[in-house]
Formats: sequence, C-alpha cells, structure tokens
Amino acid sequence: MSTPVRGPRPKTIEEWLAEPESARLELIDGELVEKAAPTFEHGLAQSLTAGAIATAFHRRSGGRGGPGGWWIVTEVDVVLDGRGYRPDLLGFRRERFGEPPRERPVTERPDWICEIVSESNRSVDTVTKLRRYHQAQVPHYWIIDQVDRTLTVYRHTPEGYLVALRAAEQETVRAEPFEAIELRVSVLLGGDPED
Repeated sequence: MSTPVRGPRPKTIEEWLAEPESARLELIDGELVEKAAPTFEHGLAQSLTAGAIATAFHRRSGGRGGPGGWWIVTEVDVVLDGRGYRPDLLGFRRERFGEPPRERPVTERPDWICEIVSESNRSVDTVTKLRRYHQAQVPHYWIIDQVDRTLTVYRHTPEGYLVALRAAEQETVRAEPFEAIELRVSVLLGGDPED
C-alpha cells in the first residue's frame, strides 16, 4: 500500500509575520509569494498615483484642496480571509475609520486596493489577487499595467468584479471611487505631471 504524497504544509499568518519585512512576501493560499523587486518605473507609478489621489482625498471630508474622506497609504500589510497581502496602494474611508489603523497587520478590509503590475507577478495581480480581493469584498480594485499602458478599475458586485473603467495612457479619466477628480492615466503610469 502506497502512502499518499502530500505537498508542503500551508504557511500561517504567524509564519508570514515572522519573516523580515524587507523580504517583501505575501501569504496567498498558504504559500509565501515574493513580490517583485520594484523598478524605478514601478516606484514612479506608485508615488505619482499616491500623490495624485492623496492630494485630494487624504484629509478630513470637506475643506480646501479636495473632497477628502480617506486614509491613503502604500505597502501596508493587511490580512483578508486568512491571507496576507502588501498592496502597492490602499485606501480606507474615514467614515469607517475615524483614526488610521495602527496594528500590523491591518485586519480591516480596505475600501480600495491598487496594484502596479510587475511582469514577474502579472498572473498573481491580474488573476489570483483579483479573485481573492473579490472574495474579501474589497469594493474597488485598480490594476495599473505598465506593459499594456492601461488603468483598469474593478467594482465589486456579488457575481464578481465588474470592469467599471479601462483606460489607455493618453486618457484623462474620473475613476471610481475617486471620480470627484480627473486623473491622467499617463501620470498614474509614472509619466511626468504637467506643470
């Protein structure tokens, strides 16, 4: 009688958190998955997207400078449905959180997640995370794709994510949940903002 062959034991949240933060690991479906090392282009896209959104939204609601009402952060560890992620960008509505989450990892569901696709992690961002973020009921998921030069905005529905917007590099858009302002897709991709 043969013994069944078993794969490696699934990793736990505790094991994920025990790894050094510099390891840039996520825990997806029991497996530690290495995030791609950020390139200069990826870093530009991440910082410019954060800046474009945070300028208008990372503040109390009302007041000067934009509609506000959000906490906008980069690369914060978050646990959703027993999986550990470190999204490139994420946001929490202040109406749900009067104060920013302080724990590591954050255990509350973000209201918006944005991933900037790296070629080595393309299927993780565009397939696996798409499914898992939907399962965790993340209301909005953005994919900024520097190869295809596009922004894709997904809106949560019970049946699956609905593509609310797909825009090319040369477009200026109003992308939910930040439709109160116009965003140039070229800037989100890491291009120079207009002076």
